[in-house]
Amino acid sequence: MYDPTVARLTYRALLGRRRAAILFVLPALLLVLAAAVRMFAGADDQVAANVLGGFAIATMVPLIGVIAGTGAIGPEIDDGSIVYLLAKPVKRPTIIFTKLIVAIAVTMVFSALPTLLAGLILNGNGQQIAIAYTIAALVASIAYSALFLLLGTVSRHAVVIGLVYALVWEALFGSLVPGARTLSVQQWSLAVAEKVAGQGMVTSDVGLPLATVLLAAVTVAATWYAGQKLRALKLAGEE
Repeated sequence: MYDPTVARLTYRALLGRRRAAILFVLPALLLVLAAAVRMFAGADDQVAANVLGGFAIATMVPLIGVIAGTGAIGPEIDDGSIVYLLAKPVKRPTIIFTKLIVAIAVTMVFSALPTLLAGLILNGNGQQIAIAYTIAALVASIAYSALFLLLGTVSRHAVVIGLVYALVWEALFGSLVPGARTLSVQQWSLAVAEKVAGQGMVTSDVGLPLATVLLAAVTVAATWYAGQKLRALKLAGEE
């Protein structure tokens, strides 16, 4: 289910000069923000939770997921270069699974690691806040990568749709409409973090059992459907 050649090509596409520069911006901003907050506010557990929850999990992780998930396959479909890959003797579900693994890895590195470092800067992992939000970032990276990889497979406007989901649905509707939070990857990941952090430091509107089921279901369903959509693509000369 994993093809090293496909993985190498996908890494090269995602970590090219222009895209890599974009990936570095948000983590760098988080670290600068964490250092500034620590300098002016000191080591405060609640402030650390607010910064990591409000910026890292709510903004940075989904945006990096959009870049990595859609970028793993979307540009190849848009410019038609995907036909060269599909012409190779590699099963199409294998292509999707390999690209998903790469997208997850890139999203984790550029979101979970900076989240951990920012948490350590903010309060030295007091109340297990840094670890809790790092776990949330890791878990969210998997679901976001699957969702946005699917978007990159089915739509030429995947980046726009992903940004709408991340910034409008999760950030705006998720903060204003309680029912919308149930359908939020952010809330599902926070449910996992809630069990790790100190009492009251992390809260989620979704219980851990439901969040775990939803995270797994969305990841599996999105990956499977992306494989089916890629399988349906026809090359010139195919019957």
